[in-house]
Amino acid sequence: MILKQYYLGCLAHASYLLGDEASATGVVVDPQRDIQQYLVDAEKFGLMIRHVFLTHFHADFLAGHLELRDRCGARIHLGAQAKAEYAFVPMKDGDTLDFPGMRLQILETPGHTIESISILVFDLARDSSKPYAVLTGDTLFIGDVGRPDLRASLGWTAADLGARLYDSLHEKLLPLPDETLVYPAHGAGSLCGKQLSSDTVSSLGDQRRMNYALQPMSKEAFIALVTADQPDAPPYFTYDAILNTRERPTLDQNLEQALRPIELDEVIRLGDAGVQVLDVRDPAEYAKGHLAGSLNIGLGGQYATWAGTVLDRARPIVIIAEPGREQEAALRLGRIGFDHVKGFLRGGMEALADRPDLVWPTERASAPMVADELAGGDPPLLLDIRNPREWTAKHIDGSVNVPLNHLQERIAEIPRDRRVAVHCAGGYRSSIAVSILHQHGISNLIEMAGGLAAWEAARLPLVTAASP
Repeated sequence: MILKQYYLGCLAHASYLLGDEASATGVVVDPQRDIQQYLVDAEKFGLMIRHVFLTHFHADFLAGHLELRDRCGARIHLGAQAKAEYAFVPMKDGDTLDFPGMRLQILETPGHTIESISILVFDLARDSSKPYAVLTGDTLFIGDVGRPDLRASLGWTAADLGARLYDSLHEKLLPLPDETLVYPAHGAGSLCGKQLSSDTVSSLGDQRRMNYALQPMSKEAFIALVTADQPDAPPYFTYDAILNTRERPTLDQNLEQALRPIELDEVIRLGDAGVQVLDVRDPAEYAKGHLAGSLNIGLGGQYATWAGTVLDRARPIVIIAEPGREQEAALRLGRIGFDHVKGFLRGGMEALADRPDLVWPTERASAPMVADELAGGDPPLLLDIRNPREWTAKHIDGSVNVPLNHLQERIAEIPRDRRVAVHCAGGYRSSIAVSILHQHGISNLIEMAGGLAAWEAARLPLVTAASP
């Protein structure tokens, strides 16, 4: 039996290739949309990918089940409670897929979503009576459990799904042997929970001891615990959850359109017509000079998550990238179902070499320089665009906290008659914020290079949660 985990760091997403060597059968679980790695490894292991499972309809990425179906003829398997536009095999509690050396058995584990399943993996050469592993999707993470509040817009209350999650954990997963390996669909950095570990595999026994949500408590206490203090879900989550139920074009079809070079004059015309111009370069490069009106979301950070948070799904996108990185930019948007990329600026910023009138810089300053301005007679407003939990833990005295994911809706709170100094934790999010503020005509700005990390490194004062 083969069990291989693939971990996509930018989305904190884990997917799996299971292989039965005796029958040369491959099974992919929770695939990302770009499927080439599964195809390469299946060929290396001598497998044909005949089955693809989604443990649930993922909200934070678009899965590659249709891509595997179309490329390999793989049958799609979903939980029995699932409803989808495409043909699939509904899997209910106790259903199995049996192979000479491997058995997969389904546990219906609703809670994170109503159709959630977990998959018991039996390595028959090792032990036919005890599962070797369980693929838990977003039901059980390492250090956490799946949040039950993401389906509110689809008619499910967090309390109802939280109660089902409690039952799934206590009736289906916790009775499994301690040595059963737990392989979830996400790790640290995912917004599908609040306390996920950076570990990508654990044993059920370790989770029984260490996972806060698995400790003895009443169902009511559990619901209160797992629904409290969850991070804000990006607006694209509901969009992706629905899109994962639909028949739709494949990633290859999308990239054919997205990788079209567009001349500068056409990009300007499109921008004037309402197309979103997305500059994916590093924030430091963006600050040196960028096309006026463009939005910066750098490929070096949580690019897809922030793109899904601040971009408008209804408006086309044109990409500005360093030459050679256009495909990466479009591919990573495709992973979250943002298929409305119309092309990229031919030549990147070099296309603007003769148009300095269209190039804007961002004023950046070191933390000590910002501190000097704040101590002056006409100090700027210090805008901290980190999330509230980060701000509460430590912040610069006098700063105003408007989280980046709420900046566009709260733009009226930002003064236009006063200089504004913007910062985040390290400089990635502040570049996004500055580009948003510029789009709204707020241009008397300074960005603190290096963010709060640079402020701390300069030993400048902070207010902390422990401060009086």
